[in-house]
Amino acid sequence: MMIQTVRNTAITIVIGLATVGCEAPSVPQLTAYSIEVDEGNATKTIDFDVFLSAPAAKTITLDYTTSDVNAASGDDFEFAQGTLEIPKGATMASIPLTIYGDDESEETETFWISFSNAVNVSIPEPYASITLRNDDGAPPIEDIGYTTPISYPGKTLVWEEAFSGTDLNLVDWNYESGASGWGNNESQYYRGGNRNAALDQGYLRITAKEETHLGAPYTSARITTQGKQSFKYGRIDIRAKVPYGSGIWPALWMLGDNFSTEGWPSCGEIDLMELIGGDGYNDRTVYGTGHWSNNGSHASHSGNNSLTSGKYNDEFHVFSIVWDSGSIKWYRDDIQYHTLNISNLGAFKKKFFFILNIAVEGNWPGPVGPSTTFPQYMLVDYIRVFQ
Repeated sequence: MMIQTVRNTAITIVIGLATVGCEAPSVPQLTAYSIEVDEGNATKTIDFDVFLSAPAAKTITLDYTTSDVNAASGDDFEFAQGTLEIPKGATMASIPLTIYGDDESEETETFWISFSNAVNVSIPEPYASITLRNDDGAPPIEDIGYTTPISYPGKTLVWEEAFSGTDLNLVDWNYESGASGWGNNESQYYRGGNRNAALDQGYLRITAKEETHLGAPYTSARITTQGKQSFKYGRIDIRAKVPYGSGIWPALWMLGDNFSTEGWPSCGEIDLMELIGGDGYNDRTVYGTGHWSNNGSHASHSGNNSLTSGKYNDEFHVFSIVWDSGSIKWYRDDIQYHTLNISNLGAFKKKFFFILNIAVEGNWPGPVGPSTTFPQYMLVDYIRVFQ
């Protein structure tokens, strides 16, 4: 019995030693920390550092790739993909990343870097974020120009959008995305989110940029209240400062609630303000127009208003309509310049929703000219609906 016990004990010890001898050697862990950097005003290369918990016992390799979050490769940073090699004995390594800076005020933006196919190293968290801090102050807004009262005799303010706060109110608004302007041969891509439409200093700022996105040479924004806020009749005031330059086409307008079922022009369209930019006359002239279907054909009636000097971009103006069952009247700074008789036009006797946008190029404005600069901005102070 004693001998057997000793034998068993010895066997156990031998087995234990054999087990220890067969364990795989430990490998270091790699850590990649999320970082923030100032975007800057020019293209630059930064070193994204990764760290090992211990010196590499063998040569380490791992694949890396970047991916968009709200920073866009090609616009904000250069897409990067490759294999990182860390030599034996090293405790860290760097991956060069190219950042595209600019002088535009925009949101803070982020992209990811992720890791895979690691050899001789473990990666507990195989990803990290790179945040590009906006270091460009927003262009200052000089609030000069015409304004309208908060009340009118015999009317009630039923809806107001003052664009206060930090983010667009998505209870009332939608971002639209897409290219070509849905039939107008426009050259911009409308991007969702606050990259091209954001609240700034108590105003809505819509920005048209000269940048390539999904094959389009420009980006801009188009927001609507479709399905959320729509109105029939009343006085509508929109206070705005509009962009300028050939090829630039800002619009403050409305479509009938039945647009998604009836299409255009049967749904009806009310353009409170359109401007077809260009030196001289074009930059100081706005248009107010009604569109509808006349027995299946497009019909429209338009008027315009021109400043005696300067351009509409020089200051804020208020673009208004007074709309009832008999007519729609257009005003600029309370000066009436156009009337449409709608007594027999059913397209205008229902609710309409709002659309705000800047288009670039297209059938009406034509190409961007050599004197047109980017970015171009449309600032909207308020929208008020009285009934």
